[in-house]
Amino acid sequence: MGSKKRVMVIHEKDNVAIALKPLNVDTVVSVEIKSHIEKIRLLSNIPMGHKFALKDMGEGEAIIKYGEPIGQSTVKISRGEHVHVHNVISQPR
Repeated sequence: MGSKKRVMVIHEKDNVAIALKPLNVDTVVSVEIKSHIEKIRLLSNIPMGHKFALKDMGEGEAIIKYGEPIGQSTVKISRGEHVHVHNVISQPR
């Protein structure tokens, strides 16, 4: 992986991580989650700044970023899959 981080988890409650650079499908990334490192194989290409799932999520599950719900899954999302407008709706205010 080198010394530069490729991904970031903002808050320990988050169920998504952020790509700090473009990442390709089948890349295995090391993600620090609650003070331990997990390896996650990406199931999608992840553009820089976009999210991917840290765990499997069912349809209708809250997407947590910044420790707060930011949206809701519209379909099942697998661990390592791109999380974006194609599978998430915004949280109503």
